[in-house]
Amino acid sequence: MFLNQATDYAFRAVLFLAHQPDEMIVDSQTIAEREHIPTRFLLKIMPSLIRAGIIRSQRGAGGGYALARKPEAITLLDVLEAVEGPIILNRCLIDPDFCSKHGPGFCPIHFTLQGIQKNLAQEFAGYNFRQLIEKEPKYLELLQS
Repeated sequence: MFLNQATDYAFRAVLFLAHQPDEMIVDSQTIAEREHIPTRFLLKIMPSLIRAGIIRSQRGAGGGYALARKPEAITLLDVLEAVEGPIILNRCLIDPDFCSKHGPGFCPIHFTLQGIQKNLAQEFAGYNFRQLIEKEPKYLELLQS
């Protein structure tokens, strides 16, 4: 499994917005510059985050983006699924008819992958952006030592 670059950029953009005071609108150029995200790429990611209800946009002069929910109400899983779709480790977990073995109803591999997939989703869901903000001072201390 490999998270794509768009997901990494989305995590960083949401974290940046989570640092802003409530309701503060930030233009795309500022987000792109501060988070080292190509502006064109950022503008392709933002509609997915808007559709998922993670961020909101404001058009016109003074327009830009802000969180649509509190940072504690947005998880890493929310952002990941907004950009990449649901976590699916194998196509047989979408539909058993995709099984190339065409085996019996119970497959130990399918059963095991399903558990791993569930655990992975729970891990991503277990971290919200408020927690990430709170971890930053500890991270910065580690970098400085």
